[in-house]
Amino acid sequence: MPGDAPLTVAVIGAGIVGLCAALEVQRAGHHVLLVEPGEPGGRQAASYGNATWINPGAIMPISLPGLWRKVPGFLLDRTGPFTLRWRDLPRHAGWLARFIAAGRDWERIGICARRRYPLCKHTVTDHRAYADEAGVGHLIRQEGLVYVYPDRTAFAAESRIWAMRRELGIRFSEIEEPELRRLQPELSPAYRFGARLDDAGQIADPGAYCAALARLLEARGAQRITARATGFVIDDGRLSAVVTDRGPLACDRAVIAAGIGSAGLAKLAGDRVPLISERGYHVVIPEPGVALGAGLMPSDGQMGVVSTPQGLRLAGQVELADPDADPDWRRADILLGYARRMFPGQAKRFETARIDRWMGNRPSTPDGLPCIGIASGSADIVHAFGHAHTGLTQAPATGRLVAALIDGREPPFDPTPYSARRFAR
Repeated sequence: MPGDAPLTVAVIGAGIVGLCAALEVQRAGHHVLLVEPGEPGGRQAASYGNATWINPGAIMPISLPGLWRKVPGFLLDRTGPFTLRWRDLPRHAGWLARFIAAGRDWERIGICARRRYPLCKHTVTDHRAYADEAGVGHLIRQEGLVYVYPDRTAFAAESRIWAMRRELGIRFSEIEEPELRRLQPELSPAYRFGARLDDAGQIADPGAYCAALARLLEARGAQRITARATGFVIDDGRLSAVVTDRGPLACDRAVIAAGIGSAGLAKLAGDRVPLISERGYHVVIPEPGVALGAGLMPSDGQMGVVSTPQGLRLAGQVELADPDADPDWRRADILLGYARRMFPGQAKRFETARIDRWMGNRPSTPDGLPCIGIASGSADIVHAFGHAHTGLTQAPATGRLVAALIDGREPPFDPTPYSARRFAR
């Protein structure tokens, strides 16, 4: 509670959500144990390989009305932006049914969008503050994000989505073909219309950013524990330790922010959460001959296309598969194919480049909302996971909410929609 002695808080997971939660808990005056088996910002983490976007307009869930009609095609088409391996269908059938139901009508989508918005609204401002404190302010860019379409008709087909953004006060600008050519002359003439989210931006190198935040935490007194959390010591609802593969860690509170590994820990804390891996892929093309200001999202490919210090990154794809299954690198090759089509003048250069391919596990719930809140089995454990495609965007707000819940302070916004208990109903 506010005014009490500082607590020892174990934050399980050093991805972007865990790091932001740790920073906010530390800012509240508590001692942080950062528990992570790998290096913060390392290639093993979903935070490393995302599309780099920090987007106030990231209010839409993936499941939208009419999706159910496309599921048979997803099973048959290995080249689309969404795929499900046949052998994993029985395991994921329940999740997929809830996923489709969550997006079955636009009224539900509107409710979800309004619930997502507080997690996204101040993301650029918050990340800029963190980056400045960590000495990596140069990694934050705010030149907008541009969705590119073949024509205005294709943009109009998504009018409900853009109308929801407008209703929430999310600024965007429509870009006609001459202006689109001026902004990005290398872009294929197949794209003749754009819509720019004016206040969005990117973190140019998410891996380096996460590593910098971890260093900041340690410089301010946090203790980094290289271990894998496996459980909790709970007696009569009170937490006394986090169990790890290197022994127990005594603590007063714990935060579950372990990405795809969070479901097992949440179950031990009293909550069954339908969490699966939406596996994402990226390719990075070094020295691409293309320099982007604003990030791009092609309407036909639904991936983020951004310039990073390492080269041109295309990140996206949704593959529902077991987290331990071997990567299907055809998914990465699909992204590379889009790079050639989007920038035909550089296609030959792309063919000879030494492409970096990556795959990561995005922790996803079926209803498009993360799990943030007090665990059912102990008031000393707080959930902070399940952000799917938007962990980078939603991490700062999640961290503030987590810190308020640990302290018993008035939360910055209503935490009720994100409670894991919603899945028990």
